[in-house]
Amino acid sequence: MEEEENLDQSACTAHHRAIRDTMDVLSGKWKIRIIGSLAFGKKRFMELKGNVEGIAAKMLSKELQELELHGLVNRTVLATKPITVEYELTEYGHSLKPIIDEMASWGMLHRERVKNQ
Repeated sequence: MEEEENLDQSACTAHHRAIRDTMDVLSGKWKIRIIGSLAFGKKRFMELKGNVEGIAAKMLSKELQELELHGLVNRTVLATKPITVEYELTEYGHSLKPIIDEMASWGMLHRERVKNQ
């Protein structure tokens, strides 16, 4: 029985550590929304800024750099005049799509539930 409790505690600790790690990478008000926007395809900086309502350019730039650092977003500089920069999810970034989609589904249901109360 004690061994089973230790296994449960160990599994619980590992579970919480994994959740914390995920939250550390996706922390803040904007990252999940940026990933959600990029899940629909490549976007230029100003397109992203328009999609992620309320974000300042400086904050978007910072968040994109962090997402790039974590290997979730690719930044491509196109040789145009003026220079164009496109962002897209990496293959690794696309692994978050089911989580983001599930969050969106839950959010829609929650909005309906609140609206109907």
